Amino acid sequence: MKKLLYFSLALLLAGACKQASQTDTKHVVVSGIDNTKNPGDDFFAYANSIWYDTVQIPASQAGVGSYSFMNYPQRIRLQGILDSVSSTNSPAGSIEQKVGDFYASGMDMDAINKRDYEPIKPILVRIDAITDVPSLLKVAVEEQKVGDGSIIGFYVGPDDKHSSINIAQFYQTGIGLPERDYYFKTDSSTISIQNAYKKYLTSLFELTGADAATAEKNAKITYDIEKQLASAHRTNVELRDINANYNKLAVAALSKKQPNINWTTLVSDLGVKVDSVNVGQPAYYDKLNTMLKSVSINDWKIYLKANALTFYSNFLSQPFVDASFEYTKILTGQAVKKSRAEEMTQAVDRSLGHALAQLYVKKYFPEDAKKRVRVLVDNLKMAFETRITNLDWMSDSTKTKAKEKLHAFTEKIGYPDKWRDYSNVEIKRDAYFENRLSANKNDYLYDIAKVGQPVDRTEWHTTPPTVTAYNNPPLNEIVFPAGILQPPYFDLNADDALNYGGIGMVIGHEITHSFDDQGAQYDKDGNVTNWWTKDDFAKFKARTQQVIDQYNSFTVLDSVHVKGALTVGENTADIAGVAIAYDAFKLTAQGKDTTKLDGFTPDQRFFISIARIWRVKTRDEFMRMYVNTNPHSPAKWRVNGPLMNFTPFYNAFDLQPGDKMYKPEGERITVW
Repeated sequence: MKKLLYFSLALLLAGACKQASQTDTKHVVVSGIDNTKNPGDDFFAYANSIWYDTVQIPASQAGVGSYSFMNYPQRIRLQGILDSVSSTNSPAGSIEQKVGDFYASGMDMDAINKRDYEPIKPILVRIDAITDVPSLLKVAVEEQKVGDGSIIGFYVGPDDKHSSINIAQFYQTGIGLPERDYYFKTDSSTISIQNAYKKYLTSLFELTGADAATAEKNAKITYDIEKQLASAHRTNVELRDINANYNKLAVAALSKKQPNINWTTLVSDLGVKVDSVNVGQPAYYDKLNTMLKSVSINDWKIYLKANALTFYSNFLSQPFVDASFEYTKILTGQAVKKSRAEEMTQAVDRSLGHALAQLYVKKYFPEDAKKRVRVLVDNLKMAFETRITNLDWMSDSTKTKAKEKLHAFTEKIGYPDKWRDYSNVEIKRDAYFENRLSANKNDYLYDIAKVGQPVDRTEWHTTPPTVTAYNNPPLNEIVFPAGILQPPYFDLNADDALNYGGIGMVIGHEITHSFDDQGAQYDKDGNVTNWWTKDDFAKFKARTQQVIDQYNSFTVLDSVHVKGALTVGENTADIAGVAIAYDAFKLTAQGKDTTKLDGFTPDQRFFISIARIWRVKTRDEFMRMYVNTNPHSPAKWRVNGPLMNFTPFYNAFDLQPGDKMYKPEGERITVW
């Protein structure tokens, strides 16, 4: 079993590249290229097909490879840390004690199984005691405070029009399927997911004592309520409209408009004192206001029970965990459950992530990486500024504003300078359910304390070990956690071609998000305001429409296509990210050279690196959900899409008319 695990990890961690063994030729060797394929037909396959055709997706995973799927081997690293600290006696209140005891409490399935669903019985009793709409909302609010959002979607974040201040914000919620369209589509794949979800709800009711007929009836009631709520949801594409999602309204006026919700009491019960809130999707709350009267209290109680059971299922005994997985299996195609250790590592990362991260960066993150990535960021910004200067479609006045925004960036690399404090989280080695609630309560209090306060621009919104990068427009920041600063994205031993094609492309991508269809609506201070001339913005929109149209034509599975309108921001960032990274690479000594390594020119190595950082293989079920819900294009099109629009790629691999990726120069899209 151990041999199999280590073999799987080796496949996961192996990239295009391996370290040369000879000390006199120390560099990262590019290998595994499929020379039977024409790079101009399908560059993703040319660079990755040997790996793709032989790698096996671990049974406990929905996919394998780079980017988010690298979080699997990351969890093995974190698990090693947790195994160590959970088996030692650490001082009470220390980071090691909190994360170690949290992990140990979740690993003790014997103790968890003995409790069965006893930990949530008080919650179910509270729901049973509901007699009217006000008491219904009070229960919903109390559950919100421990992380169980049901009919009220609430968070705290910067005011989009006054980004230096945090405000109370509300969003559409109330559904259990991935997004609203899952309730209304009638294709066979969606129907099977709907049925699996209903079966899951039925199982949960049975596990808490209902007979089969009652459980099935309760599942139907729950599903019908969710479907009504879903009908008022905006689609994922509609949610990209930033201005439509900004509706700052007086609490008193909301209470008059939606009296059944009674916003004045709701906001007070949430523990915040404000006169106004942002309601992202007002139609949802109009619908909820109506349904609070049109749906019977008994049906609402069934719905709230179902919501609580789905939220807490993975905190409870094995039958609840199994029921949750049976649904997940249909949704993602994942064949077997993740190991309990992997699940618990994820749980610690979610609940005490910045504490665990301190142990991670101390063991795994070299400071030299931070320094070298800083140089890449500076070079990418310099390259992007030059591209802005050279744009032939933008006026000088808008160029000046764009450069001001670029110069105002905050860059976060590796990990925060100030770590989050978890001293208020009480962790006991024998109380997993209570540990989860304690961490969730702490998160809630941490968030509501920000309401009306200045935005903390040093705060990180992901944990440092996570393999990701992000742009946060209201803070005008780009963030590169320690987790992504490793191969295939970044390697201290790699030549510039590989690093600029790797993490350089990611940096360029994140920079561009400040100038994509959404980010371009924020100014240098993070406020949603128009800094464009009317003519320039019209030209910009025309170019992003070209991106939408092109990506709509890309096929993913049989008749499933990329959703161009959903993915336009990420695709724009991919197209520009490649170009910016290439320009920055050309500022280096290797970028100005033509000397081959491993038989490839510097430019060829750069483009191969781009193909390798999106080396991913997923299950078809997962990919169907991904296309419906994720704003990123599938991996193949994160490679081939940008490259078919980039002339230096044509030059590097001698693309010719007739090659499948070839586009006449006038049809190659350039936004930035």
